[in-house]
Amino acid sequence: MNISTRFPAVCALFLFCLCAGARAEIKTGDNPDASPIWQKVRASLFQSRPIATASGDMISLDAPVRAEDAAIVPIAIKTRLPQTAARYIDKVYLIIDNNPTPISAIFRFTPQSGRADIETRVRIDEYTHVRAIAETNDGQLHMATRFVKASGGCSAPPGKDAQAALATLGRMKFRVEGDATGKQAGNQPVLAQLMISHPNNSGLAMDQVSRLYTPPHFVRQVNISYAGQPVMSADVDFSISENPNFRFYFLPRGDGELKAEVVDSNDLRFEGALKYRRSD
Repeated sequence: MNISTRFPAVCALFLFCLCAGARAEIKTGDNPDASPIWQKVRASLFQSRPIATASGDMISLDAPVRAEDAAIVPIAIKTRLPQTAARYIDKVYLIIDNNPTPISAIFRFTPQSGRADIETRVRIDEYTHVRAIAETNDGQLHMATRFVKASGGCSAPPGKDAQAALATLGRMKFRVEGDATGKQAGNQPVLAQLMISHPNNSGLAMDQVSRLYTPPHFVRQVNISYAGQPVMSADVDFSISENPNFRFYFLPRGDGELKAEVVDSNDLRFEGALKYRRSD
């Protein structure tokens, strides 16, 4: 299920914000709580639940102060809470206040994740607060915020020819830290990377030849499992850059298959897998 289906009230608020021009009100990073869009998103997602300012022992957000390329802005969300069956980070929300759809991603983790860390690349449409909000399985919320100076990322032309992009649509590749023989043995989380070939068209970029807008077509859901057990899933939108790329952890408790299932906005489905052997 994509974000617009899961949160219809929030998506309606996006349209209101766009029409009212609220995105242009916040141009500096002086006061993150003053963002009018954040206030609306906060009320819709979390109602009146308290959100603690994240301390270093819970969650941190790394992002450039000024992006070199607004269409490929690196984001790293790092957590410190061990993923145990008793207590773990259940969700991480990635909010980009001034993007056309501020709720850019909702990542879900399990104890099998080992660590609820995620790294990816995003588009940023204008100067904005970027927020990572961790929700633990007991309902506590912790937020880390960065202000990023970038603009034009959502309407930037694709970096790859459209026909070439279609020829490789949906191809996936996994990498794991070290190699697929399981250099990290025991009960330690293993760092993995999933690369998806997909244009992730936002619908806001104009084709320079036809002068028409390229229709939106983007990855909207990612599900990753290991040995049949869920590791990480994500509801995402076109705020994720062209050729989506995710770095995450998983906890191998034996030999198994690291598998990704991806669904895009045209309901096309893709799968990729990697056999992984744990060395003891």
